[in-house]
Amino acid sequence: MNIDKDQIRMVIALFVVAIIAAGVTGLTDIFTRAPIAAAQKLALHQALQQVLPEHRNDPQAEVFSIEDTAIYPAKRANGELTGLAWEVVAPDGYSGSIRILVGVRPDASIQAIRITYHRETPGLGDGVTKNKPWLASFVDQTLTSKNWKVKKDGGDFDQFTGATITPRAVVKAVKAALEFFHSHHKIMLEQASKHSDIAHKEAGIE
Repeated sequence: MNIDKDQIRMVIALFVVAIIAAGVTGLTDIFTRAPIAAAQKLALHQALQQVLPEHRNDPQAEVFSIEDTAIYPAKRANGELTGLAWEVVAPDGYSGSIRILVGVRPDASIQAIRITYHRETPGLGDGVTKNKPWLASFVDQTLTSKNWKVKKDGGDFDQFTGATITPRAVVKAVKAALEFFHSHHKIMLEQASKHSDIAHKEAGIE
């Protein structure tokens, strides 16, 4: 079979274009990876500041894991634990999964919650991020202090006009976070204390 020169040139051109495209993609990934990671770290830092009690440590530097869940501890300068934060996922939002950062004090009460990711409808379901009084209704609550359902389901938490599915999903997920704490509080406190001991030794503090 004869292959004319135009076909050969076309194949070579396509090959060169593919190599250049792959190179550009690789370089783009290399140059954007660090800025993206830095932006994600900053966003997490800001969210942790909002849900954790006052602290002097870097929760991200002392993060530990329990059942594949990243736990961020907040501590005073002397290592005393003031709170813990971790992310839970509500898989049943109206427009998909909702990610929620929950800050809990050692006494099992909520310090605060913040929505870190959602795709809910603007003006309706996105009230879970913008409705400050609603977010504040979780503060100081424990697993037994409220009926963890929206009022439409006979519970204690408000829903939004025209949007019940989203707040229902968030309330359910936050309740699950408290249940997680009750099930794992002993090991969570032990792990947080262990990290304090390590940090103190590294800093030369006895």
